[in-house]
Amino acid sequence: MSHTVISTTTTTRTRTAGDGFSLNSGYSRTIPGLLKIGQMLALLIVFLCVHCVRGWPSWAVFQYFEVVSLWFLIALLIFFLMHLFRLQAKMPCINWPLTEFFHYSVGTVLILIASIMAAVKSQGVSALVVATVFGFITTFLMAVSLWTSYSVTCGPHQTGAAV
Repeated sequence: MSHTVISTTTTTRTRTAGDGFSLNSGYSRTIPGLLKIGQMLALLIVFLCVHCVRGWPSWAVFQYFEVVSLWFLIALLIFFLMHLFRLQAKMPCINWPLTEFFHYSVGTVLILIASIMAAVKSQGVSALVVATVFGFITTFLMAVSLWTSYSVTCGPHQTGAAV
């Protein structure tokens, strides 16, 4: 009686750049990735609407709105790229979930304040009204991200100990 053994091997490839960074292309399809993409798009619209309007009704309010939207747009882009290229694994000395939680806490409050101030001072200028609406949308998206970040950072953690 003869037996035949068939052996199969499975190989997994990850895309890496020349300097060893792996690309996590699936991150942009996860809920945190989609939230970051939505926040970046909304903040880009806010920044462009405020930046392109001439003759602001209140210079200080819209300058603040522009600075806050640009700052958090850049910060979100950095966090998105950190997750996309898995750079947080290269810097283990930083508590990344806590850092993102702090970012979303501050961002939600500052963008909400900027949006409320812009809503009061927009005086019917259509581009500023659009910027205000997208500011509130960004506030909502950041609050959702804050909530999901809170559940990861401060929520119940399972331990390996048996009860």
